[in-house]
Amino acid sequence: QVQLVESGGGLVQAGGSLRLSCAASGRTFASYTMAWFRQAPGLEREFVAVITWSAGSTYYADSVKGRFTISRDNAKNTVYLQMNSLKPEDTAVYYCAAKARPGTIVVSSMDYWGKGTLVTVSS
Repeated sequence: QVQLVESGGGLVQAGGSLRLSCAASGRTFASYTMAWFRQAPGLEREFVAVITWSAGSTYYADSVKGRFTISRDNAKNTVYLQMNSLKPEDTAVYYCAAKARPGTIVVSSMDYWGKGTLVTVSS
């Protein structure tokens, strides 16, 4: 069992930066693939970024590529999402998710979810 708790959300002006953190419980954190998703009001939850257990591979949604960076510290059981050059369209609740086995990273395939942290980008 893995419990995920996100933090770091808030209100920021367009062009600003935020760093989200996701603290995970559980001794097997290092073996999980970790991802960030987001959900804007009235829209479906969408993939943002993923990082493999060894941090050897990362992948980003086209909408955030070059602006967001996902990283992890297995010693601290924490995954991060550094968000730069934020845009109003990045406004959403951001969710951390964990997947125990390799495979496609989509909402339905993730094994554990945090409760989310709200990011609001003002224009």
